Amino acid sequence: MDTYSYIANADVAAIETLYEAYQQNPESVDFGWRKFFEGYDFSQQFPEGAPVVPGQEPGKNGNGSPNNAGAAPAGPTSAAPTPGPVPQPDGYGVLNTSASTNDAGPMAKGAPAADKETAVRNLIHAFRSRGHLRSKTNPVRERKDRQARLNLSDFGLSDADLDMPFRQGEALGLGQQATLRQIVEALTSIYAGTVGFEYTYIRDPQVLEWFQQKTEHDALAFNPDVAYKKRILEKLNEAVVFENFLHTKFLGQKRFSLEGGETAIPALDAIINRGAELGVKEVMIGMAHRGRLNVLANIMGKTYEQIFSEFEGTATPDLTMGDGDVKYHMGYSSEVTTTDGQKVNLKLAPNPSHLEAVNPVVEGFVRAKIEHQYGGDYHQILPILIHGDAALAGQGIGYEVTQMSQLEGYKTGGTIHFVINNQVGFTTDFEDARSSIYSTDLAKIIDAPVIHVNGDDPEAVVFAVRLAVEYRQQFHADVFVDMVCYRRHGHNESDEPKFTQPTLYNIISKHPNPREVYNQRLVQRGDVDAELANQMDQEFRAMLQARLDQVKQQPLPYKYQALENEWRTLRRSTNADFEQSPETGISEEVVQQVAQALTTIPDNFRPIKQIDNLLKERRKMFYESRVLNWAAGELLAYGSLMAENHHVRVSGQDVQRGTFSHRHAVLHDAETSAPYNSLNHMAGEHQELSIFNSLLSEYAVLGFEFGYAMANPTALVIWEAQFGDFANGAQTMIDQFIVSSESKWQRMNGIVMQLPHGYEGQGPEHSNARPERFLQLAAENNIVVANITTPANFFHALRRQLTWSFRKPLVVMSPKSMLRNPLCVSPIEDFTGGRFQEVLGDGYAEESQVKKVLLCSGKVYYDLLDEQQKSERKDVAIVRLEQLHPFPKTQLDAELAKYPGATLLWVQEEPENMGYWNYLLRFMRRELHDVIARKPSASPATGYNKVHVKEQKDLVARAFDEPRNEVADEQIKETAEVAKKQD
Repeated sequence: MDTYSYIANADVAAIETLYEAYQQNPESVDFGWRKFFEGYDFSQQFPEGAPVVPGQEPGKNGNGSPNNAGAAPAGPTSAAPTPGPVPQPDGYGVLNTSASTNDAGPMAKGAPAADKETAVRNLIHAFRSRGHLRSKTNPVRERKDRQARLNLSDFGLSDADLDMPFRQGEALGLGQQATLRQIVEALTSIYAGTVGFEYTYIRDPQVLEWFQQKTEHDALAFNPDVAYKKRILEKLNEAVVFENFLHTKFLGQKRFSLEGGETAIPALDAIINRGAELGVKEVMIGMAHRGRLNVLANIMGKTYEQIFSEFEGTATPDLTMGDGDVKYHMGYSSEVTTTDGQKVNLKLAPNPSHLEAVNPVVEGFVRAKIEHQYGGDYHQILPILIHGDAALAGQGIGYEVTQMSQLEGYKTGGTIHFVINNQVGFTTDFEDARSSIYSTDLAKIIDAPVIHVNGDDPEAVVFAVRLAVEYRQQFHADVFVDMVCYRRHGHNESDEPKFTQPTLYNIISKHPNPREVYNQRLVQRGDVDAELANQMDQEFRAMLQARLDQVKQQPLPYKYQALENEWRTLRRSTNADFEQSPETGISEEVVQQVAQALTTIPDNFRPIKQIDNLLKERRKMFYESRVLNWAAGELLAYGSLMAENHHVRVSGQDVQRGTFSHRHAVLHDAETSAPYNSLNHMAGEHQELSIFNSLLSEYAVLGFEFGYAMANPTALVIWEAQFGDFANGAQTMIDQFIVSSESKWQRMNGIVMQLPHGYEGQGPEHSNARPERFLQLAAENNIVVANITTPANFFHALRRQLTWSFRKPLVVMSPKSMLRNPLCVSPIEDFTGGRFQEVLGDGYAEESQVKKVLLCSGKVYYDLLDEQQKSERKDVAIVRLEQLHPFPKTQLDAELAKYPGATLLWVQEEPENMGYWNYLLRFMRRELHDVIARKPSASPATGYNKVHVKEQKDLVARAFDEPRNEVADEQIKETAEVAKKQD
């Protein structure tokens, strides 16, 4: 077949029309066609073998193929040549290294001019893709040689070509007569200065071209006016003097200072101001402890009195909302006025010491605000995540959150990632902290551009973050700014960094702070004079002293937003709230409204056979038997809340159909795979059900949902683990945010965690959701832990979440086999009336005959019930604890009072050292006679089904054995002793 048959078969007239449009205005045609026509023009004017006159050949730069080279941040700020042990820079800052196999390769001297034009094009591409390896981004130490391969000889060029004109200079805005010398100088200025750009791996041509234009034109043109330079210096003053003041006044106290990275303050200031110009009304910041106090004071506007009183120890902690946390972990909200008079709402998320854990919380919070505050407009709220370089490289949550960024259920319109890269992780040097060249290399998995910038060049940093804001607002995608700086002290102010970094810290101890460096540069350039800088310094120190002397500072005014006012209508719970649950039944009309949606599909929808059967089963349950199974009860809860104007959000792995193919909230057409979300088609006005199959992540997704629930108190937010033990991977989120939210962060949260749990012979990884862990973490009514046995009670538990005038996280040990157990059903009457029942009594035993009470929770109830009825044991009652925490002692005592004198046993499927037994002993050690459980074990369950079956039968049999009579045992023992003596 003819290799070019596709050209012969093309629509020639259409191509001619495109070409004519290109000749009139190259920008008017698609990027790909533009490049095609450029090549066509070149081939027509310079056919193979024709001589080329330098300076007259046509052609523009092509972008070439992506090159994913990276580099570690290291290299001086000054214009001195970048050192390296072998390669030496030539007079134009171009490394004399071996040839690059990615570009033209070495060519013989005296090559044809056309070949040299191509060589210059390849040189430009090489700088675009690898120039960041030579950028002078490190303020305190030399860069490591990363073999950038940017020497002229790598491209068949030499010093003899420096004064030759090349049309390729047009691609850099230098015109068609630019000399190679001018081209090299421009490339060096753009790509090997104090900013290093990584972007050529971007696969969207329009995004690539936009960023390249910004890099090569806006960067060279960026020259803030004197007023802006004074603003930068002012913010640097605030940052530097604040740290110096705290270090002087509170010597030795931990504050995790920003010293060495103070340029982060003018950077955040620039993000907020530029963001406001581009439509941002709210900024949500997530960051760890380093520099947090400085951000609170100089960005968020927290008063110095508040900060100083915490250091002085004179602040009286408010323990009515819990135990709190250290001062550099707490969150804060404020409203600032930008330089052009716009109001921006600022929030700093609370964070634990677990680095990067706050990231998904911020994203979830922002997503909720986008949907419920800003009408789906990504422009109006901006998430900023501030990372340390070692944490970004080392913590897996960073990768998870990056992978979430463009997913339909989790995208937030792009995040600005700002890395305060102080080159040390605790005491570990960057070379031991990562295998990747940059800590930001994970950006490449989503084609996010990275801007590396020297922290001692505040103007470059400001340019970088302004570009980042513009990119985010333009493309609603993530962007990374890697500000390379240093850490003046050790991990904290009492730590000695020279233990592990003696040579580096010898340099740092002599290095001037960023304010001094910038001030000297401004004075040299004549932008401001030294007296102005000194005056600003003295005024700010005087102001700090006045604050310490208790001269009152006015807090920033703050106007609560709509969702925040919703939170303000809620109250803290009391013990009395858990004596009885509120009424949560619904009307028959609502049942019918939901039933109609769940049993109806569009006429043109073609379900697979199993779904057709499911729909028939739903119709039978709602309209004939009037008895609902677990899935129907759950969906009825969602639909009823939606009808009451509550948004319902569910996410997790495979939640749309359910791990056990029971939920089927979203149906798929058998021929087109088109989704159909049944509840979103209910009659009448209602809110939405958002149900998303998540990426294969627990840690980040649970954090995202917690953040979502933290923003919106009126939504039912559910995270479901595929199997209960998968929550193990999210334990940090559980410990640091969910169970401690009210105590540590003074924030209520109503998130629901559904953790499939129950022993069905599926092995140690698929049996146990580790209820003992949640119960160990349960205190002060902080969370609700439940193991529910009826669809109606689950229905009421979900509705109770939003009926309460407060919010609590709900952890449900969710069923597996019970999803299809014919006994695990509830009549519709149980949904149209009533409330959640913390304790369920026995409906089979005769109260007057009962000698033993089996107290249990969850799926084991049905195993016990089966034995009770098969053996007709009217003398054994089974009582279920549907809620474990807050412990329903009043309700349980009322139920147990029916059986005075009966022996009370706790029965659980889990090994004795797991499950609920130890928790029960906190409340009932005197009442409980013993425990029936699997033997203590290091593993949650056996991996052999036959062993499981035997264990389960043995467990049930032991539960129904006659209770041990200790008095009778003693009498038997005495009789045996007497008989022995007589013998």
